[in-house]
Amino acid sequence: MLYHLFDYIDQTFDLPGAGVFKYISFRAGMAALVSLLITITLGKTIIDWIRKKSIGETVRELGLQGQLEKKGTPTMGGIMIMAAIVIPTLLFADIYNVYIILLLVTTLWLGGIGFLDDYIKVFRKNKEGLAGKFKIVGQVSIGIIVGITLYFHEDVVIREFQESVSIEEGVVATPSYEDVKSMKTTIPFLKNNELNYDVVFGFLGDNFTPILYIILVIFVVTAVSNGANITDGIDGLAAGTSAIIGLTIAIYAYISGNVTFSQYLNVMFIPYSGELVIFCSAFVGACVGFLWYNSYPAQVFMGDTGSLMIGGVIAVLSLTLRKELLLPVLCGIFLIELLSVIIQVSYFKYTKKKFGEGKRVFLMSPLHHHYQKMNIPEAKITVRFWILGILFAIMALATLKLR
Repeated sequence: MLYHLFDYIDQTFDLPGAGVFKYISFRAGMAALVSLLITITLGKTIIDWIRKKSIGETVRELGLQGQLEKKGTPTMGGIMIMAAIVIPTLLFADIYNVYIILLLVTTLWLGGIGFLDDYIKVFRKNKEGLAGKFKIVGQVSIGIIVGITLYFHEDVVIREFQESVSIEEGVVATPSYEDVKSMKTTIPFLKNNELNYDVVFGFLGDNFTPILYIILVIFVVTAVSNGANITDGIDGLAAGTSAIIGLTIAIYAYISGNVTFSQYLNVMFIPYSGELVIFCSAFVGACVGFLWYNSYPAQVFMGDTGSLMIGGVIAVLSLTLRKELLLPVLCGIFLIELLSVIIQVSYFKYTKKKFGEGKRVFLMSPLHHHYQKMNIPEAKITVRFWILGILFAIMALATLKLR
């Protein structure tokens, strides 16, 4: 809103300083700052309100060290994260940008599903929360919306240059180009790193290509959303890991929306994607600000309101930037946590069917609980996972290649 307001003031009145809102770097910095201020300054008020409403965590006895001490800790803190993402984005981003609209819808949609799950757990005293099938329906629904938008919307294009951008004596020479409607994506760690979904799915005919692409989007959104949800098991783990991922995506968004950097670093140029830097900055600010209260020992938990939304947002950001195939590296922590649950459940069912007694690979899943069972302090587990997350982020950025 402020972006459009100051753009109008600049064009109409030529007010000195109003033009600063044209710069993505300024608006991104302001979005991060406001996001931090919202979570840190309003966080205490929100926590007190949550505690007043008796919205506390219900804890199942799992034999984990320090687990019972968490009973009664305010939950549904994901409301703080949502507010700290949505408000700065509305203030500083171009709210008519298709990618911004898509991310705001995803944030509110999945945050709403998570809120409903937390509401049932807390107010209805049902520890199971929202039935899994309804969560899946919600995730599939937003996946369909995202898939249809990315495939059919006229503003979702890539820019193809006739030749490389050149820089001579500080002057950038931009060659002729064409913005094309294409379903190309990026394959990490390969020299010729573009993959066209229209070609991959085209053997089934043009009518099936969008359907298969939408199915792919649904899978990505659902998998990453659930991965983030599973990772949210100990203080600060999901928020800290998500901040690292968000910062990495922000770097890619800035490069993808900049003609010179995208050409120099061999990254696909995506028109209008630069606005995603503002959203990413608000996202990172919200996660870091939330850590102020969620770091060990946590004063508030994000609940499904936050975790389902965070994962879905990361998935959609990656899809819009054509980096979804990089997600196994970028979201390596989420993947490891998700795989640990799948392996544990699958092996238990297999051994029970074959030997009559179920056996386990890990002491407990997800993986962070396995280390808790080994009596490793919770704070140490969190920091070590953050370090691993930083290594995954470095690997993701290593896909950038100088021409």
